Amino acid sequence: MIRDSVYQTKAVRELCAKTNRLIELGGNKTIVFKAPTGSGKTVMMAEYLKQLVEHREDTRSFAFIWTAPRQLHTQSKEKLEKYFADSKALRCVSFEDLIDRQIGDKEILFLNWESINKKDNIYIRDNEKDLNLSVVLQNTRDAGKTIILVIDESHFASKTEISRELIGMFQPKVTIEVSATPNMQGDESVTVYREEVIKEEMIKKHVVINPGFKNEIIKETTETLFVKSKGEEGTDEFVLRMAIEKREELAKAFETLGVNVNPLLIIQLPDKQQGEADFKDDVVKMLEKNHKITVKNGKLAIYLSEDKTNLENITRNDSEVEVMIFKQAIALGWDCPRASILALFRDWKSLQFSIQTVGRILRMPELKYYDNDELNTGFVFTSLEDLSIIEDIAGSYLTVQYASRRKDYKPIQLRSVHPKRFREETRLSPQFIRDFLTAADELKLKSKINLKIKNVSIEMLSDGLVADLDKHPTHIAKIGEHVQRRQNVVEIQKLFDAFARESLKPEFFPEMRSVGRVKDAIHYFFKTRFPHEFTSATTRAQIITLHKDNRQYFIDAINRAKEIYSANVGKQKKELVTTEEWEIPSSRNYNNRFAEVKYKESILQPFFEAKDARKPEKEFAEFLNNTLANVDWFCKNGESDAASFAVPYTDKDGELKPFFVDWIVKFKDGRIGLFDTKEGITAETAKHKAEGLAAYIKAENKKGKRLFGGIVVPKDGSWRYNDSEKYDYFPDLKGWKFLE
Repeated sequence: MIRDSVYQTKAVRELCAKTNRLIELGGNKTIVFKAPTGSGKTVMMAEYLKQLVEHREDTRSFAFIWTAPRQLHTQSKEKLEKYFADSKALRCVSFEDLIDRQIGDKEILFLNWESINKKDNIYIRDNEKDLNLSVVLQNTRDAGKTIILVIDESHFASKTEISRELIGMFQPKVTIEVSATPNMQGDESVTVYREEVIKEEMIKKHVVINPGFKNEIIKETTETLFVKSKGEEGTDEFVLRMAIEKREELAKAFETLGVNVNPLLIIQLPDKQQGEADFKDDVVKMLEKNHKITVKNGKLAIYLSEDKTNLENITRNDSEVEVMIFKQAIALGWDCPRASILALFRDWKSLQFSIQTVGRILRMPELKYYDNDELNTGFVFTSLEDLSIIEDIAGSYLTVQYASRRKDYKPIQLRSVHPKRFREETRLSPQFIRDFLTAADELKLKSKINLKIKNVSIEMLSDGLVADLDKHPTHIAKIGEHVQRRQNVVEIQKLFDAFARESLKPEFFPEMRSVGRVKDAIHYFFKTRFPHEFTSATTRAQIITLHKDNRQYFIDAINRAKEIYSANVGKQKKELVTTEEWEIPSSRNYNNRFAEVKYKESILQPFFEAKDARKPEKEFAEFLNNTLANVDWFCKNGESDAASFAVPYTDKDGELKPFFVDWIVKFKDGRIGLFDTKEGITAETAKHKAEGLAAYIKAENKKGKRLFGGIVVPKDGSWRYNDSEKYDYFPDLKGWKFLE
């Protein structure tokens, strides 16, 4: 089952709709499914296949082939078997499991694409049992099945090398190319954007390369970012020490939050060169000598083809393993969400980073972000000096610029707000049950329904005839004779499931959890409104619901409940969460859209300024650092999430929102200034934010804080700010105070 995720629900829906459209067309069609590493591609594909075969309005029969590189097809098979364990929606098979020399209805055949075209491969060559892939495929087609081909991790080979050969061999009706970085175009495409995955807290916010090193962007192209990175010692031993120290920092941060996650450092070794000693032995010795991390004490795991040690529970969040050594082979398909740090020791002179390189440290261990932003970050340490970062992550995700909070910082404990995290827009939470009871009472459902129903029957057409197909009757059963057939318990359950599923459309996705909410709501209605007659979920309640005398009343109540639920979702999305003791973050990461400016008064060092920063922002930063007296330090605030500072305000539509104030300034006399730089039209339209900030300052000062500030604008070489509870803007800035 896919989790409560808007982007996953949307992607599955798009995949199903586009597949159903393409299978009605001629030829072999292709859908390119692009989704970032860590977004749950396999889970989305599993749910897509399940939705495609279930609840169809036609009688089409499907056979699936899932191909993947290396041994990833085996891992995918295991994941999908687990996914379908309860629903039994599809059967996952290997070539040896096939029955009647064909792929069965709703079966997925898993194959390794790199071995399929080998002439001596058992899948290809003729044999005495007449069992090879060509025979299987022909038998499957002859049985009338629609073949769907899935090419997983399709970026590992070009369209001409692999995809075209596979499509030519299998002749699928539709091919799904699945990749985080596809290298082809299809007839249709479905894309999950990294920003969507980050918004739902599935993957790390960003990945930092060599924090604490001297990183310098030396060249940029449209596709690649070139970086020089130098550490103090520039040795593998130094890089390893930095990586282990970062792991220990993260472990303490989890412990402080009371979260039982032991962060994992994974070390990627270079491939052994002929005539050279294996670097693994050197790393093992360094770990034991300098850090007391060994296989024997359970803190070190090894995942190599010739040595697999301490791997039994390594993916558990509370595993005692702190470090794992591996080589390139594990980089594809291996998932361990607690992995947060990657150390790279490669034998190349330079390393090209891509999303595939860092994919093993992208996932969040509990699928949520933490108040400490370090725990929402992936870290890469490498001894290589020359790095090239390809554009799939260079623009904003992978960062090479890193600022740390100054050591002289003392806590300021500001009350801050941020938007409430909310997922349930397209599927139902337990709130729906309460909303259904509200709707039922509002529509007087209890008094309308007939409880004397004993059974439910369906009408079946007998000897019906439609002479003119252009003139459809309203109810085809009225033509000719029809009979009624009483339903048994199993059939009633199926009808009830179908009723609940159909009632969700079109607003909500008809997945298993939401269907269950509707059924639970109906049963709970009977239990609470007729407590003496219905003490638990019963077939009788289902019969009463499904009967033609009552059915419409329940449909109306469900529709009304959906309206109430959607309204409640909207209200909750506007809620703000309060952090009572917000502090300047201990570190912050910056991508290549920022450049270093040497401002010693910045509390985060070095100071990074956005290359496209507005003129007032640049001038105010210079004013704070070089001109304004009595400044202890200043901080350029972030623009979103709990790691940034915000005050609550009510906009012109009456909606409560967070106002992320531009600047936090600590003065030597103990005061803290909160300023937001504006100019021209932005100053004219700042009324609601300004009044929210003034109200916040007034309320906090009553509690003993020493805050001041407001909207600040430049005029005639001075900076003036407005701290009035009622904000007015005039070009002459009458009544505004000088910041001095």
